[in-house]
Amino acid sequence: MAEGLRERKKRQTRQRISDIATGLFLERGFAAVTMADVAEAADVSVNTVYNYFPAKEDLFLDRAAGVVERLARWVRGRAVGESAARAVLRELREEVEAVSPRVGLMEGYSRFMRVVHDAPTLRSRLWSLQQESQDTLESALREETGAAPDDPLPGLMAGQICWIQQTVFVTIGREMLKGRHPNEVSREVLDLLDDIEDLVSEKVLNYAVRGAG
Repeated sequence: MAEGLRERKKRQTRQRISDIATGLFLERGFAAVTMADVAEAADVSVNTVYNYFPAKEDLFLDRAAGVVERLARWVRGRAVGESAARAVLRELREEVEAVSPRVGLMEGYSRFMRVVHDAPTLRSRLWSLQQESQDTLESALREETGAAPDDPLPGLMAGQICWIQQTVFVTIGREMLKGRHPNEVSREVLDLLDDIEDLVSEKVLNYAVRGAG
């Protein structure tokens, strides 16, 4: 369905507030910026900011929903004959090889990471997002395999697959925080992905292989 005028204006307003807030956080640090500061800079009321972003952390991590759904989306979109873990490994390799900003391979990402590093509430929110991502992936694996509600295997597999992604993102964040060039980090992380695949058991690598029909 086509986006209506009202919905488009709301989306644009939300994005504008988010962009302005991110600029303030990068300039001053997370703790030094209040919701009132964001409202003033965006020329809107404080209530308007809260209507779009219930908490200050939501302003900085405004793409959280996409992050939470990412692994489950990759698994649901896997090819015939491809397992859940191999689909995630493939998607990560493609993003890293493309030096994609979606995995943090971009100039200036170190500024983002410094804000997170200096803000305990942001680190806590990121941990919560990781848990949500794992829960969402577990639900997808349970649905894809038809596992019983009391079957622990989807949860165990979700934990292993999430470890793959977290290892990649933690490594990229740490190296970019050093001010390194994205292309250089990309090459090293591609080697890391090979090492990860060698470490993951065959049971994990062959779990939830998509059938032909």
